[in-house]
Amino acid sequence: MNLLKLQMIELIDKYKKVTAVAEAMGLKQPTVSFHMKNLEQELGVQLFESRAGKVLLTEAGRSLHHYSIKINALAQEAERVVKEYDQLGRGTLKIGASYVPGTYMLPRILSSFAKAYPRIQLSLIVKTAPVIKELLINHEIDLGMMSCEPFQLPPLFGETFCEDELVLICSPTHKLACHPQLFPDQLEGVPFLLHSPESSTRQLTMKWAVSNRVELNGHMELDSLEAIKQVAMLGESISFVSRLAVEREVERGELVFRPIPQNPFKRYVYYAYNLDRRQSTLLEGFIDHMRQPI
Repeated sequence: MNLLKLQMIELIDKYKKVTAVAEAMGLKQPTVSFHMKNLEQELGVQLFESRAGKVLLTEAGRSLHHYSIKINALAQEAERVVKEYDQLGRGTLKIGASYVPGTYMLPRILSSFAKAYPRIQLSLIVKTAPVIKELLINHEIDLGMMSCEPFQLPPLFGETFCEDELVLICSPTHKLACHPQLFPDQLEGVPFLLHSPESSTRQLTMKWAVSNRVELNGHMELDSLEAIKQVAMLGESISFVSRLAVEREVERGELVFRPIPQNPFKRYVYYAYNLDRRQSTLLEGFIDHMRQPI
């Protein structure tokens, strides 16, 4: 079994057409068909089945697909890391981030790094913190930056970048805006904008509610932080969000924030990488740059 066949497995699952796989790999269709049959003979099990004009993976094929993704990602990573030593200042860096650091912190860092090293290709993907951790484990990104609670997840190594303070936000016209200090019972029954269930902010919000015995009136659930801010500006609802995410709206007088009352939970921005990955000069250089004041 070679890398070509493993790449073919991944592409068959993606396209489900031999012709499309052949085009993506720059091969002729008979060549792809030959490799498919050869791989089945090599492993002694059926990996593919034709159904309604499509080529699908069998259960055995799907098991192989699971490992193909990991092996292909490792092979691509190995090639990138080795090429980074070819000439100083060249290379590719794939970064993943959760919403707050990906939207309010990394753009400035990436911009300054690109100016300092214009021949380095940078890419950024913004997903939830659990997805970023999974991408790191699967070697699909080089570095992750996440807002979350402290975590231990071998083989990932995480280091604190800064605290990500959660605050209560509301419209300047909201009845809570006139109180410089709030108490948990004042939030009882107030229309509350909930983040999506997979969000670390949602998880901390619910932990806070349980610890303070407050029943939140979660009348609306939104998976967009920008949407939560826009709805809060209308004056009826409140929410917990990162202070970093509302600095501009607060400066413009569109929102106000207050400390979350009796909140023992801390959240931080971490940067993390996979310890199984060979640490390159490029990755080390980006981490050093990221930690410098801009």
